[in-house]
Amino acid sequence: MNKIDILITGVGGQGTILAGKILGQLALNANLDVKMAETHGMAQRGGSVITHVRLGEKVYSPLIPLGAADFLLSFEQLETMRWLPYLRRGGTIIYHTRSLAPLPVLCKQMSYPAHIPEQLDALEVQVIPVTGENTPVEKNPRVLNITLLGVLSKHLPFKQEQWLEALENTVPPKFLDLNKEAFLAGQSL
Repeated sequence: MNKIDILITGVGGQGTILAGKILGQLALNANLDVKMAETHGMAQRGGSVITHVRLGEKVYSPLIPLGAADFLLSFEQLETMRWLPYLRRGGTIIYHTRSLAPLPVLCKQMSYPAHIPEQLDALEVQVIPVTGENTPVEKNPRVLNITLLGVLSKHLPFKQEQWLEALENTVPPKFLDLNKEAFLAGQSL
């Protein structure tokens, strides 16, 4: 397997780091090299959270260079736009269509950018919007990260059993059934 670079973006509390850990566990279980880096400065206050995940036969650096990510997995629209420069030409964006207003928007210092889905659709990349409707995300937004991993799984060379094993190795047992349900729902989208 060649190297695969996945940039995961969201805001604090959306499970960006957990999604990265699951991908890391998936790679380790498949005997692949994996490097990860995460940034979560003001995450507890709804700030931006970014996780770089690089996996393959041999990976030398944990940070994905600008314009090199194969996948941009984003849990919020504005974060998708903010980290778009990391996506390579011909890459894939998988993003949740819900918007979460950052602090400057909540304080009415700025307005939330309009027409983000249309801007993404105009790019020369594959764009996969996910609404979360008719999935476990509707009842429990905390499984958005796992649902989007289910969507991502359709684009990576791992079997469903490998993904479920990575979930079992990473997610606390009391949340495992809900997370498996969310993952499988994402795979079916």
